Amino acid sequence: MAYEDHAKAAAAAELKARCAVVTVSDSRTEATDVSGKLIRDILAASGHSVVHYGVVSNDRRKLEETLARLVGREDVDAIFTTGGTGVGRRDQTVDVVKGLLDRELEGFGELFRFLSWQQIGSGAILSRAIGGVAKGQGGKLVFAMPGSSGAVELAVTKLIVPEIRHLLNELRK
Repeated sequence: MAYEDHAKAAAAAELKARCAVVTVSDSRTEATDVSGKLIRDILAASGHSVVHYGVVSNDRRKLEETLARLVGREDVDAIFTTGGTGVGRRDQTVDVVKGLLDRELEGFGELFRFLSWQQIGSGAILSRAIGGVAKGQGGKLVFAMPGSSGAVELAVTKLIVPEIRHLLNELRK
């Protein structure tokens, strides 16, 4: 089946993702988390629901525990993280997410960095954004994005929302 036919079938199925949003930060709180709110707003405007939201510190163990719990939840189809994707010593998100993945969606990170390069230039190489399908539980989508609201808006509106129904349709086959 051609890509267009797959995408049309997914759209016709009107799949709605049940999402978890996790902000990874040592300085943000739920009250000051602009990027986490932006993800939730974009998902809601696109017809998806957010069944979990939280802020977790840049602590590997806490992040591993949080993401493992979310992967194990039956009411979660996709997990979105924002923050902790850079090259700093405390940036653990990508390493933790990689450990969860059964299959990486290499195109997500590649396209995100390409689109970022068009917006911010060479600074795009600092992002280690990653996406994929988590091990177990029928496969949950996991996307790790930078903490800036511009990066979140780019990733969610240009890459994830246009394909999330298609991705879910493929995982549910």
